[in-house]
Amino acid sequence: MKKWLKVSFSLVLIAILIIPLAACGKDKVQNIRIGEVTRSIFYAPQYVALEKGFFEEEGLNVELTTTAGGDKTMTALLSDSIDIALVGSETSIYVYAQGSNDPVINFAALTQTDGTFLVSREKIDNFSWEQLKGAIFLGQRKGGMPQMVGEFVLKKHGIDPHQDLDLIQNVDFANIAPAFASGTGEFVQLFEPTASVFEQEGKGYIVASFGEESGNLPYTTFMTKESTIKEKKETVEKFTRAIYKAQQWVDTHSAEEIADAIKGYFDNTNIETIEMVVERYKNQGSFATNPILNEEGWNNLQDVMEEAGELPERIDYETLVNTKIAKGVMK
Repeated sequence: MKKWLKVSFSLVLIAILIIPLAACGKDKVQNIRIGEVTRSIFYAPQYVALEKGFFEEEGLNVELTTTAGGDKTMTALLSDSIDIALVGSETSIYVYAQGSNDPVINFAALTQTDGTFLVSREKIDNFSWEQLKGAIFLGQRKGGMPQMVGEFVLKKHGIDPHQDLDLIQNVDFANIAPAFASGTGEFVQLFEPTASVFEQEGKGYIVASFGEESGNLPYTTFMTKESTIKEKKETVEKFTRAIYKAQQWVDTHSAEEIADAIKGYFDNTNIETIEMVVERYKNQGSFATNPILNEEGWNNLQDVMEEAGELPERIDYETLVNTKIAKGVMK
């Protein structure tokens, strides 16, 4: 009887000790809401971080929402509907130029080139940029990075997008692909996997890469309000560390392995297409291998914006870019 009492007492004591510890661990889990500007294989490292449990390892519970468009994503961030935005760096410049007293800070790079491709309605065996002259071109939203890079590349090849093309810019971001599929335009600028899917379905053909043509750019970065970095610095550091782990994983694994890891985020795309797109992005260096947004890319970004006539003012690198967090987690 005494032996039974001792065993029972021991079990009760263990339970008393374990329950508070479990509760304590649960309390330490921090919720983070991410708003991504679109769902794209271009953001493969983010999905790897989710699937491989890198956020969980940092004690973070991540809720991912696709906010469809840079303006909508930034509105969600500024209204506190999300904590972190994955969107083009140009949006932080627009917010700053409007006189925000809580500027949006770029703290972790995810991609370092443009992620769009030029798609032709007809198959072209020997494409040249000259073939765009006089064509109906379904472009991206005015003032967004895809459109600005598109215009930058066109001008690089001696094409005035507003004089030499019949340029369509009034289609909402989410409706550009459906508009092309339904017959609008002879050429269109599309993200993956849509570009490859269209090619497989015979709706269009990839003829050029805007990423290869435009060079290094902080095309899509994780950003948050300056106040959030001050108030939740440790959380932002944990988030960045998880992203860095994912970037390293993507850099050291094959397209096949990456495709297998992220396939759950692209239910309507077959695994072969995902693998092909990942390989394409890897080959052109689109995935950043670390979260540091470099100054060269930042200046190139503003050159592209200026060329498009969309840069409200040049902003110093240190004003809207925080590299301390990224450098810290890389140590």
